[in-house]
Amino acid sequence: MAAMRYRLFVLAGAVLPWLPLAAQNNPQATSAAASQSVQRSEVKAAASLPKIDPAKEADIRKLLDLVGTKAVMQQTIDRMSDNIRPLMTNSLPPGEYRDKLINIFFQKFQSRLDLQQMLDLIVPVYDKYFSAEEIKELVKYYESPLGRKASSTVPKIMAEAGDAGREWGRQIGKQCMEEVLAENPDLRQALEAAAAKNKQP
Repeated sequence: MAAMRYRLFVLAGAVLPWLPLAAQNNPQATSAAASQSVQRSEVKAAASLPKIDPAKEADIRKLLDLVGTKAVMQQTIDRMSDNIRPLMTNSLPPGEYRDKLINIFFQKFQSRLDLQQMLDLIVPVYDKYFSAEEIKELVKYYESPLGRKASSTVPKIMAEAGDAGREWGRQIGKQCMEEVLAENPDLRQALEAAAAKNKQP
């Protein structure tokens, strides 16, 4: 799941530098080229997927369903969108157009995120690292009472652990900045001067 989340954030980050360039291009040409590019990518991705024993693939998909993979992916996408929106707002020049552009972008972005396609990409990864017997054992575990509890509880644990980790990082960052400024009075003065200058009308 961590690798999947990493790929999602990389994908999202790759979008931002492209936005200013897109505004300079012909909108209709850009849309058509983007659509053709997506179609070519989907065909290429489908063709590159390895062939898996049908019985093993069925077990893998059952396992992914048992552990709630789709729900986790949707949660990741939602959080990613929440993180991207302020970044996009800050990266685009101010103007009345900005909110509309961002909203339309997210509508199109969400429409392209087909969870079934993402599952199709995950199946070969499980096939690579687990034998057919191991997949069956995992299915058996997640069908057990403890396995069902784990699959329903782990996402909550991850969310709470993430919140705790962010707060931990914020506290450490605050302490480090206070120490750096205390140890470097010249930087503190420069920071205070810059802040005062920005407050001026």
